[in-house]
Amino acid sequence: MYALVDCNNFYVSCERIFNPSLEGVPVVVLSNNDGCIISRSNEAKALGLKMAEPVFKRRDVIEKHNVRVYSSNYALYGDISHRVMETLRDYTPMIEIYSIDEAFLDLTGITQDLKQYGTRIKADLLKKLGMPIGVGIGPTKSLAKIANRIAKKRDGVFVIDSERARDWALRNTPIEDVWGVGRQYAVLLQKHNVNTAHDFSLLSTEWIRSNMTVMGHRLKEELLGKPCIPIETMMPAKKNIATTRAFGKKISDLELLREAVASHATACAHKLRRQKSVANLITVFIHTDPFSNVHKYVSRSTTVTLPVASNYDSILAKAALYGLRTIYREGLLYKKAGVIVGGIAPQDAIQGNLFEALDNEKLNALSQVTDAINARYGKNTLNIAVMGSSREWKLRQEKLSPGYTTRWDDILNIQV
Repeated sequence: MYALVDCNNFYVSCERIFNPSLEGVPVVVLSNNDGCIISRSNEAKALGLKMAEPVFKRRDVIEKHNVRVYSSNYALYGDISHRVMETLRDYTPMIEIYSIDEAFLDLTGITQDLKQYGTRIKADLLKKLGMPIGVGIGPTKSLAKIANRIAKKRDGVFVIDSERARDWALRNTPIEDVWGVGRQYAVLLQKHNVNTAHDFSLLSTEWIRSNMTVMGHRLKEELLGKPCIPIETMMPAKKNIATTRAFGKKISDLELLREAVASHATACAHKLRRQKSVANLITVFIHTDPFSNVHKYVSRSTTVTLPVASNYDSILAKAALYGLRTIYREGLLYKKAGVIVGGIAPQDAIQGNLFEALDNEKLNALSQVTDAINARYGKNTLNIAVMGSSREWKLRQEKLSPGYTTRWDDILNIQV
């Protein structure tokens, strides 16, 4: 049996952990640059606020109903996510982190009542972290997904452990809500009068293979209760890593662009070190505002090849800044910049270059110290000089909550 644990309205729930006054009131969290709604409390959903909706279009509703609005605090959300996943490991070592707020658990060998087991997990996360969750349990990952959807509409836990429960769940799950059925496939299936997961499970294997490839066949088998998609406890290393951000305001100054690009390059370097990888291709891009009615849209990019693959801040930043110099054009107002690293390989497979002698031992020690200090005292406590400190280019985050668990200065003080 498999369980899918999914945090309820995750970003909003993270904000509520440290601010109890948000309980029971409408709350939304916004995307980068405070542009669109990306997380909503149930109270906000009841007001008709939609996901991905530009916040400026709903100012009337937000002001009328006193909706609490927050900028996205990814450092906080990432830390809470890590704590959630570590708590789940207390229940099984076989865990697949599916997203920042979802995880599959392999419940093989669990002998106690599964409904009670799921209820215990739910209560534990709420007690230890203040995080509300839904738990769906089924004989396959696809059925666990469906069970989780049903759990959210009930008491938070639902188990598909019988043929009767499976049949009922499939009949009450719209085809567009089935895991792995995207919008295009949903339209195709509905044209063939396939409107529920149950309808899909009755399709012939031949039709599914010819119209939806082998993945569609696996989905059918999963819905019938036959496991085809195993738990992946090891996350595969990424083949490309990107750090991109739109600026809070348009900028033309080269020095500000250098700060932004260097910051993005070091963020990529940190991600490489975290997965014990190196990269030798550094792509830099900058572009103006694609929605401007005044200025022509300009987008430029270039790729720099490193002689020796690396994951060190200074080396990736130096390459990225070299690339920036070749694509920067004075007088343009830039809206976004980004760095993408490719040619990724395991760090223990670095091939040296006779003409590029690097003191890897010193650079590795420096990286370890930098990562440790930033992990303890907050992101960018220690960084390379070219990144600057003004951060005039940074995201607009006018309603950012404190870093309750990621910055010493923001830790809550409790008086007794």
